[in-house]
Amino acid sequence: MKDVAEAGQLIDSLGKAARAAAVELAQAPSAAKSFALTTAADAVLAQTDEILEANAKDLDFGRQKGLSEAMLDRLRLDAERLAGIAKGLREVADQPDPVGQVITEWDRPTGLHIQRVRTPIGVIGVIYESRPNVTADAGALALKSGNAVILRGGSESLHSAAAIHACMVEGLRAAGLPVAAIQMVPTRDRAAVSAMLGAQGLIDLIIPRGGKGLVGLVQSEARVPVFAHLEGICHVYADGAADVEKARRVVLNAKTRRTGICGAAECLLIDRAFLARHGDVLIRDLLAAGVEVRAEGQLAETPGTTAASPEDFGREFLDMIIAARLVDGVEGAIAHIRQYGSQHTESILTEDDAVAARFFAALDSAILMRNASTQFADGGEFGMGAEIGIATGKMHARGPVGAEQLTSFKYLVTGDGTIRA
Repeated sequence: MKDVAEAGQLIDSLGKAARAAAVELAQAPSAAKSFALTTAADAVLAQTDEILEANAKDLDFGRQKGLSEAMLDRLRLDAERLAGIAKGLREVADQPDPVGQVITEWDRPTGLHIQRVRTPIGVIGVIYESRPNVTADAGALALKSGNAVILRGGSESLHSAAAIHACMVEGLRAAGLPVAAIQMVPTRDRAAVSAMLGAQGLIDLIIPRGGKGLVGLVQSEARVPVFAHLEGICHVYADGAADVEKARRVVLNAKTRRTGICGAAECLLIDRAFLARHGDVLIRDLLAAGVEVRAEGQLAETPGTTAASPEDFGREFLDMIIAARLVDGVEGAIAHIRQYGSQHTESILTEDDAVAARFFAALDSAILMRNASTQFADGGEFGMGAEIGIATGKMHARGPVGAEQLTSFKYLVTGDGTIRA
């Protein structure tokens, strides 16, 4: 783009088209939205070669930019991941349509019958980095919830996102829905991001998906509401009453399955009672898997560990690195997480129901787990088909944001010539 004015004109044009499309989508039949999504899923599979060719260009661009291996993994597509994208589109298509759902209803002594009913938010702007699958996830969930969406992918994922977006548009056309329902910002220019953040009256909600820098920028500059989480500083706590074999499986998976996602474990807390019973088995497992363990105190005595610095706690590594600390029981774990956590996802490993209940009650992260990997912090794994992001705020939406969370509500009030005294 030549200048900020040009970026503003682009977003103004996309925003006006999206608002017109949103009016149609709010009234669109459920069957049409589902047909658009299943057709898009078919297109993703049919165009696998073309999408992977586009992704190869993006990977080359990412390497030239010096992206880390974890960031390249976020960007990378293959046949299996594309099959997962298609599966997610079909799962969203099969879900109940939230638009028009009656949340609750009641009668008043005046004779009024009142219903609280789900309604679309309107136009959603999604700003994301690296992950081209967000193009499909965000487009699908916005469409399912009757919202138009403007997608601004990262500069490194431009070709992949465009190829997937083309599949989404193919689905819209086949279903007779407005193609402006899912639009993509066709430029790498960052001025377009600023224009989106200031697009009051055109965009109703901004959702950033990316690193701390992107999310912080959006939260500080946006003039429209934002759903976001700043960091995924996820903890796993091995309680003294943990089953050691369960703990070993969960800790390894939580850290190593995919290190570059926001649900990856970044800190391991070990109860002194667990260490007394089972030794440093969790630390040794991580080291054997190639994880750099930045340990403190007695845990740092294990050969191969690195001495932790104070800055390692409360840090999102997004890499094969984890911080490790001994704590005194569940209260010690709770105190640590309250100080260093980002209210994303925490997991407790324990067979003690009372301890698990205390952990769940005392912490206010968006997702709390027991005897399960933090890598399950994902809308698809929650049965939502996909997610548009994880929200850690406390207003409107928390945790994986699916179609239902992308609705607001209105009241439908029915009388019979009823007047107020």
